[in-house]
Amino acid sequence: MIFGTLPSGEQVEQVELSSGRLRAEVLTLGAVVRSLEVSGRNVVLGLDTLEDYLTRSRYFGAVVGRYGNRIAGARFTLDGVEHALPVNNGPNSLHGGTEGFDSKVWDLVESTPSSVTLRLVSPDGDQGYPGTLTATVTYTLEDDALRIDYACESDKPTVVNLTNHSYFNLKGQGVGDVRDHVVRLAAEHYLPVDDDKIPTGELAPVKGTPFDFTEPHALGERIDGAYDHCFVLDGPMSVTAGGLTMEVTTTEPGVQFYSGSMLDGEATPFGPFAGMCLETQHFPDSPNQPQFPSTVLRPGELRTSTTTYRFTTT
Repeated sequence: MIFGTLPSGEQVEQVELSSGRLRAEVLTLGAVVRSLEVSGRNVVLGLDTLEDYLTRSRYFGAVVGRYGNRIAGARFTLDGVEHALPVNNGPNSLHGGTEGFDSKVWDLVESTPSSVTLRLVSPDGDQGYPGTLTATVTYTLEDDALRIDYACESDKPTVVNLTNHSYFNLKGQGVGDVRDHVVRLAAEHYLPVDDDKIPTGELAPVKGTPFDFTEPHALGERIDGAYDHCFVLDGPMSVTAGGLTMEVTTTEPGVQFYSGSMLDGEATPFGPFAGMCLETQHFPDSPNQPQFPSTVLRPGELRTSTTTYRFTTT
């Protein structure tokens, strides 16, 4: 079905998926997961209209890229060549720049009742990134889970870090805030950041800090719940609230754990802590920090990753 029409005249489609007790709505704009229902309860934050997605939210449910998260100073050097990126987050570049993958209409490649595959071709020089990058994302509902499969290829050396930016509230969209959500992260280390939220380069132990979620803790139990940090994953994650548990597994080395503390209820329709994000990904600023797992993608390589959100009733 047609969700809306852009000022350019390009149409945005909505694809509906279902399997068992799960239902989902996916937009071709930004590959957005607009809704994800578990037994009739929508557990992600979604917007009502295309205008809302264009003016009140850049990232709700979207695939962000070409580089999810921050790149310091909005520049990086690859093979001796410096590449300048749009500055859109203090002095840094965030989520691919001012016109990232979240703002693009993806091509609908294939759909079944329970899955959809979308493709985006990002041209050489798009937002300052080298190489023509072809990215695909497949959303599949199966066995009480949403699985997200990513694949990327490039015709020149480039950097890439895709993630999904869904905000979760397991009690249901608009039902209170998420500070009572109980979180467990199999992560012995996290990445401390500077005042601009750029990693210092240290992999710091979580033990004895408010960042220790190796045992379950309510999100709002410590530091006022204001988390926006990347954790180094050793295993799966889980969140429990409202009689549901969401277990998250991924092939990615890290997760950006964001509690939604900066949602303001004005620029976006939702107030602080209305939803929380578990953005599975490589580390922020990896192109400038060679000690981090590499995000470089070279011609002839296929970069793939998978993240699964599985729901059980508690």
